[in-house]
Amino acid sequence: MILRIVQSKEYTEEIIQDVFVKIWNSIHQYDASKGRFYTWMINIARNTAIDYLKSKGFQNQLKNQSLPDFVYDSAELSTTNDSSDYIGFANVLESLETDKKELIDLAYYQGYTQSEISEKLKIPLGTVKTKMRNALMKLKDLLKDYQ
Repeated sequence: MILRIVQSKEYTEEIIQDVFVKIWNSIHQYDASKGRFYTWMINIARNTAIDYLKSKGFQNQLKNQSLPDFVYDSAELSTTNDSSDYIGFANVLESLETDKKELIDLAYYQGYTQSEISEKLKIPLGTVKTKMRNALMKLKDLLKDYQ
């Protein structure tokens, strides 16, 4: 998930190290009554990757890179394959309507906030919030068999 968000192996490795340190240092904050341990770790990883993309240091690095270093093929960077999708999550996402799939992709894989999604899609913030809630409820319904 981190690689999909930051789209760079180098940055992904840095972020994974940060994620493991955060998990180690905050393990006492995990509450099993609120969700699975895996979900808690994934949220830490996702939030860390998004925070990294929005950091001033990362933004400055992007400005200072030469063109060949900045332009890349994301397919080359992918270390995942279809066999690593153990629960068939890609298939579950494919069963969602296009607008719901797009919202989930923007929010959870590309790290957009709801306000940024509103600006990007040129729809009101309230509509984004409602559609996002509906998309997550539909996704939850589709995933209930995997718990």
